[in-house]
Amino acid sequence: MQVELSVLTIHSNLVELNGLRRHKSSARDARIGQMSLTAKTRKHLATLAPRAAVQDELAFDESGVDRSSEFITKPATVRHRLERARSGIQKTKRTTDGNGARY
Repeated sequence: MQVELSVLTIHSNLVELNGLRRHKSSARDARIGQMSLTAKTRKHLATLAPRAAVQDELAFDESGVDRSSEFITKPATVRHRLERARSGIQKTKRTTDGNGARY
């Protein structure tokens, strides 16, 4: 994955402005920046992990997906199910009209 340096810098600065990370210059070389997460970020990340695990479990249980091989071979299906689970949308029946359009 390639990321332009300017994009990385912009997002890194936004994260710092929102108080999610600290930046400090190295004592040995001022050109080197040392970054760390704030307590606010660590607390927020700790709340996300259990929620994501529950959501992933719901998505996998609904689909009956074998967590290793099926996840690799059918990522589009899994991605769709995860998106549905995370957005809180219940499973809906898809229907088509006479022209094959879904609604």
